[in-house]
Amino acid sequence: MSFTTILSTIDSFIWGPPLLILLPGTGLYFTLRLGFIQIRYLPLAIGYLFKKERGGKGDVSSFAALSTALAATIGTGNIVGVATAVQAGGPGAIFWMWLVALLGMATKYAECLLAVKYRVKDRRGFMSGGPMYYIEHGLGIKWLAKMFAVFGVLVAFFGIGTFPQVNAITHAMQDTFHIPVIITAAVVTVLVAMIILGGVKRIATTSAIIVPFMAISYVFVSIIIILLNWERVPDAVMLIIRSAFDPQSVLGGVLGFTVMKAIQSGVARGIFSNESGLGSAPIAAAAAQTREPVRQGLISMTGTFLDTIIVCSMTGIVLVLTGAWSNAELAGATVTNAAFSQGLGLDFGAIIVTIGLLFFAFTTILGWCYYGERCFVYLVGTRGIRLYRLIFIILVGIGSFLKLDLIWILADIVNGLMAFPNLIALIGLRKIVIEETKDYFNRLKINHHD
Repeated sequence: MSFTTILSTIDSFIWGPPLLILLPGTGLYFTLRLGFIQIRYLPLAIGYLFKKERGGKGDVSSFAALSTALAATIGTGNIVGVATAVQAGGPGAIFWMWLVALLGMATKYAECLLAVKYRVKDRRGFMSGGPMYYIEHGLGIKWLAKMFAVFGVLVAFFGIGTFPQVNAITHAMQDTFHIPVIITAAVVTVLVAMIILGGVKRIATTSAIIVPFMAISYVFVSIIIILLNWERVPDAVMLIIRSAFDPQSVLGGVLGFTVMKAIQSGVARGIFSNESGLGSAPIAAAAAQTREPVRQGLISMTGTFLDTIIVCSMTGIVLVLTGAWSNAELAGATVTNAAFSQGLGLDFGAIIVTIGLLFFAFTTILGWCYYGERCFVYLVGTRGIRLYRLIFIILVGIGSFLKLDLIWILADIVNGLMAFPNLIALIGLRKIVIEETKDYFNRLKINHHD
């Protein structure tokens, strides 16, 4: 049995029943206990995005903290991941992606609320927070907190943070614009170094500029495709819903699509894209200038809404609308390239997807650099920051020249392992989340009546 086969078996187990039940299950619990907070208070949460809170303590604005979290979550998963899910599980996978995102919003709310409640200041005066702090100070289990931090550093170094993103950028530039891998790799490494050496404020500022711009542009082009193919939209939506529950009769048994495969593909890729419950976004939320944990929880949950229900849906609908998903000869980004080119009726579509991929992947590198750094600081203190950044820059530099199969499996495993300590903490601290929420909305009602 080869090393890759052993890792694939571990990966299939972690992303099998344990996480596919635990992650949506935690989201369902918070959804019910908090009275569908993600639906009832979504308009309020979106309003908070553009309203500065008075007297908030933190390093960056709530909007910049959300942009840093979105920088890390809106990545290759929104373009490549959705295509992979639809090809593996059929169009029905998109429906399950929507459902897991809806439940994930409640999980994201809970974890980001706890991040602000239990955050601390480091020696340099910057805010440090996230699962490692609420596991240690809330649950009182220090070894579990250290375990989370170790997995966080591993994901930043060898997982989502570096290799897959750099690889996606360099190869997309080579395929679409014929730019040699070594040139793109050098440019990306220099840009990453310039930004991350400036610390959280520079990462947040860069993210707050790039993230809204890239997401709006991508959604705008997707809407144009939907409008150009308007007559096919009702059929595409019906196909997504019907094949979520009965893929055999809708898509034909020959293709081998099953309800289980649709659920598994949709849930796994949905979680992989929006990271609800994995414990990454709370690290960015902890840096926000706020006095109210609930307020930041509400702002942070909009990240899952924007990532999956808006951006992933655009990719999914365009894939189903154009029929590009059913082309067995294409895989990954090339499926999305084909869908956009077909939808626009221009070869220009592939260029748009490549530019989207470029920005999405680049900001994911920045976001994950910050996540890994905070985990590193938790483990070794602020003296290790320079060493961490140096290692990260080197890994970005060599990422383009590595074989990706093994890297993706490793990334998947450590990413999944991050979720376990975080979910234990969320379940253990559930009463605190519920109490904080009740207290905040009671005060909000009193102030409103005043």
